[in-house]
Amino acid sequence: MVKSAALLFFLILMFDLASAQDTLPRFTVTTRGNNRTFISWSNNYPVTTQINIQRSTDSLKNFKTILSVPDPTIQQNGFVDTKATTPYMFYRLFIVLDSGKYVFTQSKRPLWNNGAAAVQKIVGDNNNNGNGNKRVIISDTMSSKEADRLKNKLDDSKTGNNANPSKAAEPEKYFIVKRRDSIITQVSERGFKPFSDSLVRKTKDTLVFQTADTILIKPFIPKEVYKPSAFIYTERDGNVMMSIPDATSKHYSVKFFNEKNVEIFHINRIKETSLVLDKSNFLHSGWFRFELMEDGKLKEKNKFFIPRDF
Repeated sequence: MVKSAALLFFLILMFDLASAQDTLPRFTVTTRGNNRTFISWSNNYPVTTQINIQRSTDSLKNFKTILSVPDPTIQQNGFVDTKATTPYMFYRLFIVLDSGKYVFTQSKRPLWNNGAAAVQKIVGDNNNNGNGNKRVIISDTMSSKEADRLKNKLDDSKTGNNANPSKAAEPEKYFIVKRRDSIITQVSERGFKPFSDSLVRKTKDTLVFQTADTILIKPFIPKEVYKPSAFIYTERDGNVMMSIPDATSKHYSVKFFNEKNVEIFHINRIKETSLVLDKSNFLHSGWFRFELMEDGKLKEKNKFFIPRDF
């Protein structure tokens, strides 16, 4: 009975692989859940000496070989991965051809076995924070088909429409949430709207859909608002004025830096309350930074601009 069940599973697997195979260097990755990922392909290369299946949590790096295919010359082949630590792994193939030539395929994540992306439904409307800034956006790197699917789901969530209410329920899908290169959490379909609402309400960060099931949190970086210093600033003639009322009673020093934060020169002790630095000391026009110290402590860190007139 056990042998019959195993044989039945093997036949079902082979049928799935044969019916959904892409031709190398394209390949197919599908899943039915239950920690089973099916990697399959059709090999039409005249000579193939090696095929390695590799996986990673990142789409571009840290790939490790999980299987070296015993017979890479088989025209239709595949493998079932049951040891992935997460259902959101990326897979790729390393193919060695004749004369030592080799190919790395593009990486891809599993699709559900009905051909639909691993995340189908998006709930929530946080695409605007009230001042016109987009807070939930779709990356240009996504295919137009995936982008349209996401946009349609966002539109459906606004109106409450369900394009296919009679469709059989599927296992709940999950989004991977990343910050830079690190996975920080996973959010279910039902949890997406509360998650995105909370992020938009409590932060100024942006959610970017990199793929149909991967969300990147893009931190908000405020624009630098320049406020001229009251102590060191540029005069109309382009020279730099230093105005420090208590320079005679306290120990002041200053360092000047270029835009790349490379020190140009410094003054160890400012002894005059008013001092003009000729603009030629700075060698060229542009922005310059300074650090003004008072009795060994930072008094001000700011910048000034010398116009281009010499």
